[in-house]
Amino acid sequence: MQPTRRAFLAGASGLSALAGCQTQPGPRKVTRPNFLFFFPDQHRFDWVGQNPAVPVPTPNLDRLSARGVSFPNAVVDSPVCGPSRACLASGSVYERCEVANNSQNFPVARTTYYKALRESGYHVMGCGKLDLHKGDYAWGLDGRGSMDAWGFSDLIDNGGKGGGASAYRSDPVGPKDPYYAYLDSLEPPLGAQWAGELQRLGIVKWNQIDRSNPGPELDELLSRETWWGETDPVAIPDEAYCDNWIARNGLELLDRAPDGKPWHLVLNFVGPHPPMDITASMASRYRGPDRLVDGFQQPHRYPGPIPPEQHIRIRQNYAAMIENIDRWLGVFVETLKQRGDYADTVIVYSSDHGEMLGDHGLWGKSLPHQPSAGVPLSIAGPGMRSGAASQAMASLIDVTATFMDYAEAGTLEYQDGRSLRPLLESATEHHRDYSRSALTNRYGPWRFVQDQRYKLVEGFGSEPRQLFDREADPSEDENIAEAKPAEVERLSRLFVEA
Repeated sequence: MQPTRRAFLAGASGLSALAGCQTQPGPRKVTRPNFLFFFPDQHRFDWVGQNPAVPVPTPNLDRLSARGVSFPNAVVDSPVCGPSRACLASGSVYERCEVANNSQNFPVARTTYYKALRESGYHVMGCGKLDLHKGDYAWGLDGRGSMDAWGFSDLIDNGGKGGGASAYRSDPVGPKDPYYAYLDSLEPPLGAQWAGELQRLGIVKWNQIDRSNPGPELDELLSRETWWGETDPVAIPDEAYCDNWIARNGLELLDRAPDGKPWHLVLNFVGPHPPMDITASMASRYRGPDRLVDGFQQPHRYPGPIPPEQHIRIRQNYAAMIENIDRWLGVFVETLKQRGDYADTVIVYSSDHGEMLGDHGLWGKSLPHQPSAGVPLSIAGPGMRSGAASQAMASLIDVTATFMDYAEAGTLEYQDGRSLRPLLESATEHHRDYSRSALTNRYGPWRFVQDQRYKLVEGFGSEPRQLFDREADPSEDENIAEAKPAEVERLSRLFVEA
């Protein structure tokens, strides 16, 4: 018997339900690999267990990396939710994804890689915060509102932490997505309470703050402990916590996938995006008494009002959200093994962007700094080499191209990504000479290009161009543009060539 959603509703972890499952007789007969894509929101590139400087336990992600290939230089083409996911869906660079910011929807006329996989014979599934219609509340109470338009065979799409709460509180008050419909189905109903709690944590006001210039308004907001600063456990049970609900939906989608067809499943978690809303059990794993995770460093060059002990709690909460998602990765790996799918499945772990966590006095994403644009990327599957850390200049849109390659689904209309398959299957490091990222928002139209040694940023901050030595200055502290005019000129030409 395969694990069902009902079995997993009994507990937050799902591990006890898996223990009672019987193994299916032999692997499914597929000629192309399945794809399991773990895609959290705002997981910073260096917050992985393989990094000794950050004590975040990610044993399942570590095992995935040891079984396959990790890409520590990976970046996204635009470090904010809507544009980044539009780039992923279309395989296009930011300038061609047709979603400039979070207020715009992905155009339904564009072919997504989801649709291309479906048309090539895949059963394409997705759940969680897909964020391809940031401009409206089009999820539907069953989460299937945009299923066919985007190319899914089965879908449970929900709002993010801010979007779902704002939608619930909008007229007419009530659930607009399946997560809040689920919360209101509980006894007692939790939708209004949880939407109000997220509102209290400062989501609306935070979206009105200019984070590019830390100052009194930002300091005042943070010192009142909202969004990042509020670290006390939230009053929601583990089984109703959104990321646990999303993971159970993913198991349900797998449970009803048809036999005899290759499948694709993407899980779009809402964590570790702020607010730092962890449950009481998640907090106890980080702050004892049974278990204490400590040793987190202070933010790099942080000038603001939050005291060191509060930064530790913020980082513990951020790590707790990541560890919770990692735990579900282990559940899904065990599920694939019991289904007989494990040997035939390509597993990918990445994120739509990173998180500054106070570095340089900045928070969130939308910024050209590496903690904002850099993401974890690990891929493992049949025929791939093991335990490699490729230094290639990988981009999230390369994941799109990789799916298309392994699925033998051709290429998309505006496919700018390049398949990572050669790097996954052989020891080559030749991929692309540089990677790029860009965004047009309240900070102005900025862009960056970087190669293995240097990073050039244009249009951000008070200086028109900033050049950083990625080897000597990985924290991006010193602008050496005036001292290296030849490098500035060389990298500038790459903007034109892209």
